[in-house]
Amino acid sequence: MNQEAPKKPYRRIAVEEGWGFPEMFDIYKKFLTDYPQDDPSFMSLMGYYALADGERPESVRRRLTDTETRLQEMDAAGIDHQLLSLTSPGTNPLPAREATWLAQRSNDAMAKVIVDHPTRFSGLAAVPFTATDAGAEELTRAVKDLGFKGAILNSHVRDEYTDSPHFLSFYEAAEALDVPVYLHPNGPSQGLFKPFHDRGLDGSIYGFGVETGLHLLRLVVSGIFEKFPHLKIVVGHLGEALPFWLNRIDYMYGKQIATGRYAHVKPLPKKPSEYLKENVWYTTSGMPWQDEVMFVRKMVGADRVMYAMDYPYQYEPSEVDIQDNLPISDEEKFQFFEGIATRVFKI
Repeated sequence: MNQEAPKKPYRRIAVEEGWGFPEMFDIYKKFLTDYPQDDPSFMSLMGYYALADGERPESVRRRLTDTETRLQEMDAAGIDHQLLSLTSPGTNPLPAREATWLAQRSNDAMAKVIVDHPTRFSGLAAVPFTATDAGAEELTRAVKDLGFKGAILNSHVRDEYTDSPHFLSFYEAAEALDVPVYLHPNGPSQGLFKPFHDRGLDGSIYGFGVETGLHLLRLVVSGIFEKFPHLKIVVGHLGEALPFWLNRIDYMYGKQIATGRYAHVKPLPKKPSEYLKENVWYTTSGMPWQDEVMFVRKMVGADRVMYAMDYPYQYEPSEVDIQDNLPISDEEKFQFFEGIATRVFKI
């Protein structure tokens, strides 16, 4: 008689897991066909994943949209629960009308998947950042009416970063609703794009991390966490290299404030690293290696680092075993895989 495998002492909750639906690709295809030069970063990213043939783009499209495939691969990798989010670039490259349609359609479609599989999935809301209220109304609807756990922000919005004043209504809503904002990579904004693309470095190999780390640091030094002290940001890929730079960021920020180098940059009451340790949480999406995980835990605090896979772009079941074998206690593994996620996202 076969014995059941012993139940592990935690659920594996993966919190940066891309999702899509067929109509999303239709609107991307139309936009890229009608305005091929409008956004070179969008063309590089979704021109490949939405328009190209070939094993990888076709596999990613299937995995983004096929719930049964997703469930089978979750089971194969030992993932108990996924926090779904509209895949990058989400609504961000689109004008207000199209962005609003895509956000509402995405949220309604994702909500149905969650209702059908409530123990396996939760969701982050897509919002139309190009709308006049920067998506605050749709975030409120998705959280209050659909039960979503936060918002996905696929970094820059038509080359603009969200430390600009007209995005404040979105952050005000996120803080009031007490839900986190997941800052997720996008292709580099137009001012950054060319030197990356020239050598094929604009994607997840390097450009994504540079662009997203820049966005997060802009938010910090803009004073966003002074305006909204209870705002929670989550960032993947172990912080897009910022934990490695923490001490240098503090040192150089202090020097330039003391010397008045940038008259338009106002001093903060705290060091940048303090905000990065108090208002930001970090996930291991796409970065499963033990040395890196342990380093970031040391730099920002073990209670700030939680598990993610980065499905379907980096679906590697072996990486789950690597993180199961982190040199930490059973209680710390529970927090890493389950406890932190349940507190931050209220899963």
